[in-house]
Amino acid sequence: MNDLLLFPHQKLDAYSLSRELAVGVRAARIAHAELRDQAERASVSVFLALNEGLPHSSTKMRAQYFLRAKASLCELVGALDLARELGVLDDRVGRELHAIAARVAAIIVGLLRR
Repeated sequence: MNDLLLFPHQKLDAYSLSRELAVGVRAARIAHAELRDQAERASVSVFLALNEGLPHSSTKMRAQYFLRAKASLCELVGALDLARELGVLDDRVGRELHAIAARVAAIIVGLLRR
């Protein structure tokens, strides 16, 4: 992406971390079809909801998208946790993804307070 002209929201940690999370979830290849599908969908939803909300100037609109991102993030964390417990996601990978998710959650909470 270095050769592209970036939009302002693409320079934010919320953007890069949520993208890293979505890519990581995909790369994890959770060995349970339903959990893999849910985790991948939720991670993409987090990324896209943040991308919809970040450029808005309306506080109400931003909050709507950030709440959607937060809900999807909670769904993702649940899917990752269950996948680890069922042994269909490598523990180390699950912990790494959880750490990224926690950073994204902190950013979303901060964005909702604005």
